[in-house]
Amino acid sequence: MGGASAVLPYFPFEHDHYVMALGVRALRPEEPLIEVDAAHYHAELALKASLLAARPQARFQALPGTEALQWEAVTEVLPVMARQHPGHFTLTVEGERWCWRNHLLGTETRFTPGVADSLPRAPLDWLGRQVQEDLLVLDGTREGLPLVAGQLCFPAMWCLDEKLGRSLFEVHAPVPHLNAQLGASTLKLMAGLKPGRPVTRCNWAFTVTDRLELEPQNFPEWRHLFEGIKPSDAGTRCFLRLERQTLSRLPRTGGILFTIHTYRAPVAGEVVDPERRRRLARVLRTVPPEVAAYKRITPFLEPLVAWLEADTLPRAANS
Repeated sequence: MGGASAVLPYFPFEHDHYVMALGVRALRPEEPLIEVDAAHYHAELALKASLLAARPQARFQALPGTEALQWEAVTEVLPVMARQHPGHFTLTVEGERWCWRNHLLGTETRFTPGVADSLPRAPLDWLGRQVQEDLLVLDGTREGLPLVAGQLCFPAMWCLDEKLGRSLFEVHAPVPHLNAQLGASTLKLMAGLKPGRPVTRCNWAFTVTDRLELEPQNFPEWRHLFEGIKPSDAGTRCFLRLERQTLSRLPRTGGILFTIHTYRAPVAGEVVDPERRRRLARVLRTVPPEVAAYKRITPFLEPLVAWLEADTLPRAANS
């Protein structure tokens, strides 16, 4: 479909109705594992730093004994970033010493992988401060694939306090129908991950704010934005929020690295193409009520669909 004027890099609506599906595919060779959205990199990394400074124990957590998993995330991700984004990052390895240069931030870090005090903070926490993604690590060798470490600054209404140490099924338990319909296939997918063959998917949501840090504890700060949305202004007041996710098997520890790069923009800018607009209206019309409630779109669902179906945007010249 069209949509050259859209802001977001993805439009993950492939059907004319709501479908609950994993939507996972292999990451293509030309696609980066870590995405650099250069226009927002500095602002998002600064926001991460301020959030971590304000509540470090809430936004970075790791269970005891996860140091090897964290270090392997560092040593697997940095070479890939340097290779895929050579203008932004440089990695030099001399014997056991590594030198990481982040040209976007203007920083240089020298460390020895596996040596605890050679980085200024825990390995996964340090790595998360180099990327726009949230980073989560699952123990791929334990039953249930528990979440054992994470740096989570830009969540969509969840937090590490309630998920750390829990199995994949327990993490997904609040999502209506997910475990029943996709739980077994999700576990099969995770078990089948091979080192060097990451996979990707895009998760979508709608909300009423462009803030990245949608934590349960800050919900009262923006709850009022749900009020008074009308069919005339829903397109500008509602935001499409996308999570570009990747899953990678760590070859030595067997861990699974889960990355989440969050993008958001007003709905209006993403449906300039008439077919996109019609498709999105049909998808939202068919979202089950319990899913709409879980995704917190019920309060503005009707005005947003009415806005989409009004078809008031100018049509493209060749439509």
